Amino acid sequence: MKLAHAIIVFRKELTDALRDRRNVFAVLIFPVVVFPLLSVGFGEVAESSVKKLRTQKASLMLIGAEHAPGLAEKLRTHEGFEVIPYSPDYARQIGDKKLRVALEIPSDFERQVKGEAGGEALPSLRIYYYSAEPRSEAAARRLEEVLRDYRDMIVEQRVTARGLPAALLHPVEARAQNVASAEKVGGLKLAGMLPYFIILLTLTGAVNVATDLTAGEKERGTLETILSTAVGRSELVLGKFLLVLLSSLVTSALALASFSFTMQFAKSYTQEMTRGHAYSISLTAVAAVFLLVLPLAVFFAGVMLSLALFARSFKEAQGYVGPVILLSILPAAMALMPGVEFSAKLALLPVVNVSLLAREIFTGSFPWGLIGLVFGVNCVYAAAALFVAVRQFHREEVLFRA
Repeated sequence: MKLAHAIIVFRKELTDALRDRRNVFAVLIFPVVVFPLLSVGFGEVAESSVKKLRTQKASLMLIGAEHAPGLAEKLRTHEGFEVIPYSPDYARQIGDKKLRVALEIPSDFERQVKGEAGGEALPSLRIYYYSAEPRSEAAARRLEEVLRDYRDMIVEQRVTARGLPAALLHPVEARAQNVASAEKVGGLKLAGMLPYFIILLTLTGAVNVATDLTAGEKERGTLETILSTAVGRSELVLGKFLLVLLSSLVTSALALASFSFTMQFAKSYTQEMTRGHAYSISLTAVAAVFLLVLPLAVFFAGVMLSLALFARSFKEAQGYVGPVILLSILPAAMALMPGVEFSAKLALLPVVNVSLLAREIFTGSFPWGLIGLVFGVNCVYAAAALFVAVRQFHREEVLFRA
């Protein structure tokens, strides 16, 4: 095999790829704008929505307000609620999202609170809300907080009336102390989503180019022309593979750079995501993650070339590579799942190993033994994928599949 011929194929395919606006957008533009868009754009919108949800008054209907005038007055003067007149169709109003929450007060509430009802029955308040509707759920939680404060006030009054010390209500005090550094705490909150996006962008960076270099060539009828040249099959697949690999690596590198830049300058979003904790990305972490992504990009490039080459048309190739992207979402999202700890067994699983290990690296932990294991395992997978791609280019029934 002549490497010079492979380089010629690579340069030719690179020139064609740069002329395609779809490839330029997918490889050069999208990974650059995705993180600023998600953070500064959607992040600001999400933050604004959450603040509005916290500060907006929620409509509240009291059922049986006359049975607890003190509680009713407390709710009417609360800044988080707007008490509206009673209506028997409160359930329908909540379902229609016209009413956020309703509170039902039993007729003997005051007597039970004062202990005049007899027996050991406790006064029971019932809260009606719309489950899974964010504003209704937020109103219900806010109402529970008010009722909890009201309950504590009654308990304190009873204790004081009996001449007992207030410390009786809190015999033990526990204080939690964080021993992890602020950088690690902030990193743990942000590092989960970063590997997810890096892996998916690495995959999508290879998809368009690989599809165009194989199924696109078939559809345009130019594959036969290339095969009739003096370039051998192995040199041809190597040249195309190098371009797919380059597209994948450029996409991941730009994504890493975009994320680092965004986290450096979008301070308000970073502090909101990390709840005020400091967070920074070291060059060592970026280099280590890029080292892990390298064999993964080779693996993706080989898989995409093999699948797309098997297709007869560009549309059919999209049908083949689409499920691969969907199947990669769950392994890539492993870093987002709480309680999943990285281990040597998980290091053997492609995509999963990079996702979990990258999370560890971005939180400031560098398990070099596992890093070497993951790199070696992914190199084996990458070599296997490249071998399959070369074999596909040597099969006439695949190249000229009708």
